[in-house]
Amino acid sequence: MLECHTLPLRLYADATRVVVRPFHLGWQSTKGGPSRSQRIATEVIGFSEEVVTEQLAHVLRDFEARHWQTRRVFRTRYEEIRAQLDLDDSALSEERRLLIGAYFCHEYSYAAAALMNPSVVLHYDQSGMAKGSCRIILSLRAVGEGHISSVAFREGVITTDGELQLAHQPPFATAADAYGAEDVKQEGVVSVFRHPDSTVSGTVLFPITAAQANGLEDLRLVQFHHDDGMVEWLGTYTAYNGHVIQSEMLRTRDFRRFDMVPLTGSAARNKGMALFPRKVGGKYMMIGRQDGENLYLIKSDTLTHWDEGEKILTPLYPWELVQIGNCGAPIELDEGWLLLTHGVGAMREYAIGAVLLDKEDPSIVLRRTRAPILGAGEGEREGYVPNVVYTCGAMKHGGNIFMPYGVADSSVAFAFVPVPELLALMD
Repeated sequence: MLECHTLPLRLYADATRVVVRPFHLGWQSTKGGPSRSQRIATEVIGFSEEVVTEQLAHVLRDFEARHWQTRRVFRTRYEEIRAQLDLDDSALSEERRLLIGAYFCHEYSYAAAALMNPSVVLHYDQSGMAKGSCRIILSLRAVGEGHISSVAFREGVITTDGELQLAHQPPFATAADAYGAEDVKQEGVVSVFRHPDSTVSGTVLFPITAAQANGLEDLRLVQFHHDDGMVEWLGTYTAYNGHVIQSEMLRTRDFRRFDMVPLTGSAARNKGMALFPRKVGGKYMMIGRQDGENLYLIKSDTLTHWDEGEKILTPLYPWELVQIGNCGAPIELDEGWLLLTHGVGAMREYAIGAVLLDKEDPSIVLRRTRAPILGAGEGEREGYVPNVVYTCGAMKHGGNIFMPYGVADSSVAFAFVPVPELLALMD
């Protein structure tokens, strides 16, 4: 196995990372009577001013210091409830409105269960960087209560000496707000916006649409260069509603506005699609697994519609005999397209390997690693899903591939892989 330079830094699930989320109750009436939501709102409207003051003070004492602009969140949530229940609020005090909003919110620990499956891209702001250093943005799959996955971010710097320095996480995490959809249950494009006072590292993207209800899984970010010179950060991810999966695409130019775009076409029924960082031969291209076992090259004239592709890789070696898949977007080298792969072997053990695809025609596999370049080592086997190492995207930095990777679906580790040694391992 290739000698990777693994870093001592490790990121873990953290139950203290919380955000305020809507607390959803049934809106419908029960047997002709008021719904639970209507009953609660009516009860609060009937409280005396003394009780309102006392209860709101209790809520703010327990939660205001734990969240960003808690009163604004309560007020926003109240406005949603008022519209849903058609409340007459002409005589309601501001305190009473905030208290109603608080009854329909809850604290959600978005990374309490697991933190895993990262990808990495160049940061949109490289100002002030020393030669050989760069800012980066990590995407992370955070899993919280109910096994619901969201997308978290961490900013950092890779130094000239090959050290990773992560930016400090702010004490408050904020959920991106959704706009631009009359009904967020519609399965169309939804835009979410980072709070203007929040950093990228303090922002969390939560499921918005019905198709995403049970999670946004395994974002594979890539810095995409359009033919006209425009740069955009794109990422495919799996939207899961609890029963059906659907591939979608996240689009952003500044990590302030994020557009969530459902993909169409037969290939979009599968997960794990990874976009090339530019067009090749006038076509958009993806690497994806269409049949649960093999890897396919998929071509399209648009970014949002993807049909069946051409099979280019099948399991070959014992460590990948069960199935193979991609580990993020292909990385462009002088020698060709470097594609990190994952293989599943005996005892459902996941390991990471690599292949080299032809630069002009990526359907041509030039070389591949006979053995994995990274597997679960001692002390890395146990976790939420044991015996798994997995990444959703790496990047080239100098003469190395910088690769963040998930360990046992429980934590995130980091490694530098020398490009010449990696290529030498292929045949």
